[in-house]
Amino acid sequence: MDEPVLLTGAGGRVGQAILRGIGDDYEWRLLDREPLPAAKVPAGVTDADCFVADITDPRAVREAMHDVGAVIHLAGDPRKTAPWDSVIRNNIDGTQVVMRAAAEAGVEKLAFASSNHAVGGYETDERLPDLYRVEDDYRLDGNELPRPGNLYGVSKATGEFLGRYYHDEYGMGVVCVRIGNLTKGHPPREYERGQAMWLSHRDCAHLFDCCLRAEYGFEIVYGISDNDRKYYEIDRAREVLGYDPQDNSANYTFEGEPKPGTDAAGGPDASEGGRGGDRDGARSKADTDVPTDGA
Repeated sequence: MDEPVLLTGAGGRVGQAILRGIGDDYEWRLLDREPLPAAKVPAGVTDADCFVADITDPRAVREAMHDVGAVIHLAGDPRKTAPWDSVIRNNIDGTQVVMRAAAEAGVEKLAFASSNHAVGGYETDERLPDLYRVEDDYRLDGNELPRPGNLYGVSKATGEFLGRYYHDEYGMGVVCVRIGNLTKGHPPREYERGQAMWLSHRDCAHLFDCCLRAEYGFEIVYGISDNDRKYYEIDRAREVLGYDPQDNSANYTFEGEPKPGTDAAGGPDASEGGRGGDRDGARSKADTDVPTDGA
C-alpha cells in the first residue's frame, strides 16, 4: 500500500502489538488522545504523523484522515465495565466519527477492532466449561448475530453494524476483527477461556497486516491464534484475508510454560483480562479491566 495507514489508539496494547510487528512495513499516521512516548513510535514516523486527538472530534479526525489509504480503528474505552455514557461517547459516537470520516475521504479499507465481548452471551451456563475444551465441537464462525455479554460488547456490536452501513453506502471495504485474548509471550496462565481465545502478539500483527493487504467487501472474522482448543473459527480469516497464524496455546502448559520441542512465541507477559469468574476451573483468572483498544 502506497498511501499512509491511520492507526487510532496507537498507544494501546493492540496498537503496540501491531506496530512492533509491522511498524517498518507501512507509512503510518498515529492517533491517540495522549502524546505517544518515543518508545511507542516506529522509526521514520515524524511528529507531524502523530496526532493527539479525541476520536469524537470530527475536525481532528478528518485532519488525521487526510490522504490515508486505510484505517485500523482501535481507539475507544476498553473497559468491559465501562459506564453507558462512556460507551456511547467513546465507542459508538467515536467509531461513527472515524468511519464517516474514512468513508467521506474515500478510504479504501478499514479494519475495526471488535471484540469477543460482542458474542459473550453465547457462553451460556449449559455450554460451560466444555466450550473451552478441545473435545467440544461448538463453534462461532462470524455468521452468527452479535450476542453481547456486557455494554462494552454492545458498543462493539454497534461498531460492526456501522461498518456494515458504511460498506453498503460508500463501498468501503470493512473487516471487523473480533479480538480474543491478546497476550505476549504465552497464553493467559491457568485460564481456560483465555487459552481458548488466545491471540499472540505476532499473530495479531500478522492478522492486521492481512487486513491491510487483502481485498474484501464486508467481513467479520475472529482474531485468535491457531489454538487446538477454540470455540471461534478462523477459517474465514484464512480464506478471505490469507491469515496464517503461527502460535497455539497447546504449545504451553496450563501454567503458561512452553512445552519442550514446541514453537513458542517468546517474550515477556503482557496479559489482558477477559470475562471473569471461576466456573469449574474454566475462568480462574481474575476479572480485571485491562485496556485492549488503547485510546
